[in-house]
Formats: sequence, C-alpha cells, structure tokens
Amino acid sequence: MLSVLLDATAVPTDRRGVGRYIDSVIPALAARGDVALDVVCRPEDGEHYGTLSGRDPVLAPARTGHRAARLVWEQTGLAGTVARRSPDVLHCPHYTHPLAGRLLGNVPVVVTLHDATFFSDPELHTRIKGPFFRTASRLALRQAAVCLVPSQATADELIAQAGARPDHLQVAHHGVDSDVFHPPDLADIELVRKSLGLADGELYIAFLGTIEPRKNIPALIEGWAAAFGSRPYPPALVIAGGAGWNTDLDAVAARLPHDLRLIRPGYLPIEQLSAFLGGASMVAYPSLGEGFGLPVVEAMACGAPTVTTRRLALTEVAGDAAVYTEPDSGSIAATLAQLLDDSERRQRAVTAGIARAATFTWEACAEAHVQAYRRAAGGRR
Repeated sequence: MLSVLLDATAVPTDRRGVGRYIDSVIPALAARGDVALDVVCRPEDGEHYGTLSGRDPVLAPARTGHRAARLVWEQTGLAGTVARRSPDVLHCPHYTHPLAGRLLGNVPVVVTLHDATFFSDPELHTRIKGPFFRTASRLALRQAAVCLVPSQATADELIAQAGARPDHLQVAHHGVDSDVFHPPDLADIELVRKSLGLADGELYIAFLGTIEPRKNIPALIEGWAAAFGSRPYPPALVIAGGAGWNTDLDAVAARLPHDLRLIRPGYLPIEQLSAFLGGASMVAYPSLGEGFGLPVVEAMACGAPTVTTRRLALTEVAGDAAVYTEPDSGSIAATLAQLLDDSERRQRAVTAGIARAATFTWEACAEAHVQAYRRAAGGRR
C-alpha cells in the first residue's frame, strides 16, 4: 500500500477554491483501499480531516492559521514531519512545497498547480500574488517529482508559458459531488429565494464564484443591464461568492437603473448552492480564464442552463453543454437575452449539462492522483 502525507494547512476557513478540492479528493482517495493517506492540518481542522480520511490527522502548530507563518512552517516544520514519518510521497496541494529536499529524507513531492493564469493573464492578479505564484509554480515544476493540474488546458499553458515538461504533468480533472450538486426540489428553491429576498415569480440570473477581476463581473453586470434594463419584468442578477479584490462592483452598481435588482448575498453555505444554482433561469460565468471552472460544472449538475466563455479550460470542462459568449458586455447582453427568450434552447442546455457534469467524478480525480503518486514513488525507488 502506498503511504501518502497530504498537507492541508493551506485550506481557507470558508472552503472555497483549494478547500473544495481537498475536501472532495481526500475521501475519494481514502475509499480506494490502496493508499494509506495521512493528512496534516491545523488543529481546528483535525476532527474534520480525521472524518474525511478515516485516520488520525497530523496536527500542525496553531500558528499555521496565519499565511506567512504557515509558509515558514512549511519550509521547516513540515519538512521535519516528513523526515520523521517517511511516507512514500508528500502531496502539497496548493502551489508551494518545502524547498530544501535534503530535509525531506529523500521523500518525493507531488505538487498541485491549479491554473496558469499567473503566466497567461498576469494583469488579473495583484502585484504580490502574481509574482509569488509564478515563482512557486516554476519551483514546483523544477523540483517536484510530478505536478498535478486540473485540466489539459492548464498543462498546455504551463508547457508554453513556464517551460514545463509534458511528462512531468498529470491531468486530474475535478469532480462533482452529486450528493450536494443535483437538480433541487421546489421546496429547497423556495427557501433560497426567500433568503435572497426575491419576490414571488421573480426570475433571477445567478453567478457563483470568488469576487475577483478574472471573473469578469463588471462586464456581466453591464451586459445584464443592457439586456434587460428596458424590459417590464427584468430578471434580478444575484452575485454570490466570497470577496476577492479590486472588482469595482460598487461603481458599476451605482450606474444601474433603479428598476433593476442586483443582489449580493456574499458567501453562501454549501447546503444552499444546489437550490441557488438550479433555481436560476440561467447561471452566468463569463470568466476571463480558469484552470478548471468548477462552478460551471456544478451549475450544470444542478440543472441550470449555463453561460460561460471559451477561455482556457472552460470549453474542456463544459464541452457542447454550455452556451458560450465572448467576455465583453455587449456579447454577454446578447447571449443572456437570447437564452432567456428561448425556452427550448434552455431546456437543451439543461439536459446536456446534467449529462456532461456526470462525467466528472472525484473517484476519477482520485485515480489520477494515485497515478501521480505511483510515478513519484517509482522515481524514488
């Protein structure tokens, strides 16, 4: 049996992004029976990861709850833990890893690189975040035994932009948790509608994701306003997700006509997401670039007609099931209006989306992870 030590100390409290990935792949790995998976985590996450993995967690110091302190601990404390436990593989699932290989006791490292937009679209990231993650990605590509990526599009970008070797990469598509993301029933939809303050019979268009520049939300708002601003019963636009940085949404919202309703509920608990997505007339996700685009496949799994762009991994994920738009506000306006007015097209998108989403499973993702672990461990031997 292959022994793997996975470092989950980078998981954020609200479980978006990397947290959703780690929380989903751990139980899929644990269920296989051919991997002895131990999870390193912060003390407050110990019970959570013990339940997911079925094994006692390895607790990191409490100070790892602070980002800078966690990075320092990763280079010293994590390396010491690895050297003492001597697993077959160390998995670092969020770009960074211990740089002093000699401290690991010859244990090979697998690193997950979630996207390549730090290289392809550096203007979409902060002046600190962009250089940091470009450097971390290059170091992982140089030092790790294998790098996991969530799409072939991300692999291709890393090869083109960062000089990655194709044989150094392992594609592991994310999955969809069908227990959470599925077509909702009417009672659950009604509860979410009430929590959002929607009126009886009021339609809405949904967005779900981190509120940051690459999600292209200002263009979505402008496109929605252009499409429906003159209609007598316009659908509301609900922008849900955790706060990111520098999105200028307040300025865009201030220019909206008074009869349009923009609702910003912030971060929604995972229990509400199926009803939120599946209860929408459509889900709009006009991103400027994604390493995978998990909200797109989750929206399709919930039976929502889904509008997105053709940037980076999004066509790889959505295939022929999504309705595509260019990322500018004019194209978004035309696409939203046409789709809302075409009930047959929406129903085709619903049917195709549910079928497409069913092809992405965390079990398949776990299988790709095990392939990466075996490649790394084989190199060690």
